[in-house]
Amino acid sequence: MVTYLDADTAPLRNTGQIRLYGEDGFAGMRKASQLTARCLDELVSIVQPGVTTATIDRFVFEFGMDHGALPATLNYRGYTKSSCTSINHVVCHGIPDQKPLREGDIVNIDVTYILDGWHGDSSRMYPVGKIKRAAERLLEVTHECLMRGIDAVKPGTRTGAIGAAIQTYAEAERCSVVRDFCGHGLGLLFHDAPNILHYGSPNEGVEMKPGMIFTIEPMINLGRPHVKVLSDGWTAVTRDRSLSAQYEHSVGVTENGCEVFTLSPGGLDRPGLAA
Repeated sequence: MVTYLDADTAPLRNTGQIRLYGEDGFAGMRKASQLTARCLDELVSIVQPGVTTATIDRFVFEFGMDHGALPATLNYRGYTKSSCTSINHVVCHGIPDQKPLREGDIVNIDVTYILDGWHGDSSRMYPVGKIKRAAERLLEVTHECLMRGIDAVKPGTRTGAIGAAIQTYAEAERCSVVRDFCGHGLGLLFHDAPNILHYGSPNEGVEMKPGMIFTIEPMINLGRPHVKVLSDGWTAVTRDRSLSAQYEHSVGVTENGCEVFTLSPGGLDRPGLAA
């Protein structure tokens, strides 16, 4: 039995209940999320061949510190970096290191800032120099999956409608949806109820109600959907080594639809755009 509760009176831990936030919560999410979006905008000009993901991670940390925010991933369950950088066949949770990016790579950069207790969570794909058409197409399909998932967010419908919209489009484009990872509740907690699956049926999942806040973050593969986690305990890769892509926004359910908190202030959160 799913229960909903007022976020103002809820304990600060994941109880499996779904928090409903008021205007103060939405205001806090706007500030944290826009800081994350601004950081991701700045990275457009930084992501170039020869740049290391450690350099990107250092920028994410310093940008947060300069604006009074803490990267949520830093020391989260033993993770020691301020961002996740997932290259080519890495699906998610790639760990920044000293290996330089190469011409033709695609990289997902996932950033979450904590600002005044609120978590702004978003990720985007970045082409490194000129990329192949197959990679361009994957980015386009993945971003469209995200936007179709967002369009399905309406009070009174179930979260399964989000997954159904994503899966229907991805598979029609001869791509596959990763099932091992999902979106999640967000707000005063980094990971909260409910889970947001990126596949399924419109009549599955929990009912969306005004005040719910969560991420939508489909991971789409050019090949099969199966993944494996490497020995570092974090890095997830496609088993068939096919390219993978992901776009992510933080959203809040409103009375008549949803608000996307992490939209780029510079309009740079779509494929094919550059600073």
